[in-house]
Amino acid sequence: MVKNEVMVDEIPFPSQFMVNNKPLPLMGHGITDIEIHFLQIKFTAIGVYLDPEIVTHLQQWKGKTGEELTENDEFFEAIVNAPVDKFLRVVVIKEIKGSQYGVQLESAIRDRLAEVDKYEEDEEEALEKIVEFFQSKYFKKDSVITYYFPATSGSAKISCTIEGKENLEIEVENANVVEMMKKWYLGGTRGVSPTTISSLANNICVELSK
Repeated sequence: MVKNEVMVDEIPFPSQFMVNNKPLPLMGHGITDIEIHFLQIKFTAIGVYLDPEIVTHLQQWKGKTGEELTENDEFFEAIVNAPVDKFLRVVVIKEIKGSQYGVQLESAIRDRLAEVDKYEEDEEEALEKIVEFFQSKYFKKDSVITYYFPATSGSAKISCTIEGKENLEIEVENANVVEMMKKWYLGGTRGVSPTTISSLANNICVELSK
């Protein structure tokens, strides 16, 4: 672990994460929140770790500003589809039942799949497994949920660390579900966290200009 940390809403995120013996730098971060009666309620802090090689797959956007990239869904489509390791670290700010989190994830993925006509029995089954995985958990503040999307396969690994206890994980092997899971967090203007999307766009803009 590198000592350097980035504070995301008072929550420390390592500036890089070792995944399969390879350091992935933190390329974007932000929060999910909602405003109710002028009160901002924050739910989670998010860190997006990407293999630096992703820059070689994004050359056509060289020269665009961070602001232009933030609004460009094709750019984020290219991030989602780039064949590099991606790792998301989500830290809970406001405690939430696992069942609520699972249902949010499920409905976001199901809606996206239905839109492109890819919601079949296999997808439904994969989503049921995810909901079941989250069902009995209770995420107190500082619980961690991670998503690992390996470069070479259409699968994903979801892990949870609750009160410091790790080892709760599930592998999702349905490529359509995995794609929409990436899009929930990395899907440009439709991503769940606009602050993360903007941070990612600005940081990759800097990398592209090197």
